Parts: sequence; structure tokens; C-alpha cells
Amino acid sequence: MALLNYSRVFSKTLNSKAVSRTLTPSFARLQIRSMATSEIKKIQIQRDDTTFDAYVVGKEDAPGIVVLQEWWGVDFEIKNHALKISKLDPGYKTLIPDLYRGKVGLDAAEAQHLMEGLDWQGAVKDIQASVNWLKANGSKKVGVTGYCMGGALAIASSVLVPEVDAAVAFYGVPPNELADPTNIKVPVQAHFGELDNIVGFSDVQTAKALEEKLKASGKPYEVYIYPGVTHAFMNTSPEGVERRKNLGMIDQTEADPADVAWSRFQTWMNRYLSA
Repeated sequence: MALLNYSRVFSKTLNSKAVSRTLTPSFARLQIRSMATSEIKKIQIQRDDTTFDAYVVGKEDAPGIVVLQEWWGVDFEIKNHALKISKLDPGYKTLIPDLYRGKVGLDAAEAQHLMEGLDWQGAVKDIQASVNWLKANGSKKVGVTGYCMGGALAIASSVLVPEVDAAVAFYGVPPNELADPTNIKVPVQAHFGELDNIVGFSDVQTAKALEEKLKASGKPYEVYIYPGVTHAFMNTSPEGVERRKNLGMIDQTEADPADVAWSRFQTWMNRYLSA
């Protein structure tokens, strides 16, 4: 499957739920307000012949974690995640590379367009440059995590970026022509929702196929499937919950798996980055 077609498979599933309606102006204002935090610092990173923006927050000289965006871009939710990760004990320095170069999708149609236009190999180079920036700025070890599109890229990075020390992916698996998970070089943990219906990307069958490939790699791995929840279940902010509802992502459980997933994430990253 070509990478562009891979993006379209993902987009088609969401758009089949009639989710491409534009967000209300009040929600857009709420989004901008959520992104306003003085703790996150904007920097620029050079790689090859291009420069891209990135966002950094957390303890100096702490282990680093590159945090990879969903198909929306660098929006309020990915910044929420990076800020939360930076505060997990014993403290991390997190960095979000802006893979879309400043563009953010405010509805599913925009996000689809941005994801379809992504240079996936170029994104991996951005991730490598981000990992190297953290290691050059005080982080002895650096992990990669991501959500949705970023989850797939986190797994791809565990195959293609030798400087990565560990990875955690949330509901996203890369196509084999980008990176075969059988060839991961570092410990990988992955999280999926039982009701996720994005076939070939983050549904249960894809999660189980990933688990078999990780097993074949011989590297440490964990794969978790959370009952009764759909795609993007880590997005628990008021804005994120509203957006998931607008996308037709209706969970069928009163349990909140996000806290459990965060605990597993923390244990994994501590084990491989803080030792």
C-alpha cells in the first residue's frame, strides 16, 4: 500500500462517520486558549537543508521524549500530552517536532489533506533530528512516543532511527513499506482501543498483527488493548472529549483507560530511559 493510499484508508474510515464538519467558532477559541502555556518554549531545529519549529518543555538534563502529533498537527491536545509527560516522575524533557510546518487541521477534511501531504520519510528525518537535538542538549537517553499518525511514526522510528532508546505508540501502526515492526531495534510498547475501527491502522486485528511482529523481533515489547473504547482514547481534555464525540468516537464503558495507559507508559519509559 503506497503511503498516500495508507493515509486515505485512515481518512476514509473517519469521514465515513460524517465527521468532516467544521468545528464551531467557540470550540476553535477554546482550542487556542488551551494551547497558551508559558511553560512550552518554541525552538528551531536544523536537519539537512531545512529548518523546522519544535516545542520543548521539562527538566534540563532529564531523559528526553519526542512527542509526535496526531493527524491534526501540533494542536492543543499534543501539547497537553507533552506537558503531562514532562511532569511524570522523575521528570522528562519533551519535544514536539512540527511535522506539518505550522499547519493545523480544524476539521477532519483539513486533517486528511495534511496527512495525505505528509512526507513520511521526511518526518522520520525530523524525528531523528529531534532525538539528536535532545541528546545534544543534556538528555543521555531519548524515547519517542506518538498518537494516531504519531503512533505509527513512533514505531517507524524504533526501526529507522538508531539514536532512539525506547518507544511507546498509541493507536497507530506504520505500513510495512515505511518500516516493518519485525525489525525494531529498541523496546516498544503499544496501546489500542478494542472498538477502534480504522482497519489496517489501529483496529484490533492490526494490533494483534503488530504484537506478532514485535514478538518476532526479539526485543522487549508490550501490547495492550483496552475494552470498550475507540480511537484516540487518550484525549481526555474537555476539548479533546468534545472533538472525539464530533468524530463519532463513542466509548462503551464507564472505565477510563487513560490513567492505566499513562501508568504503563511511565513504567516503560522509566525502565528504559532512566536506568
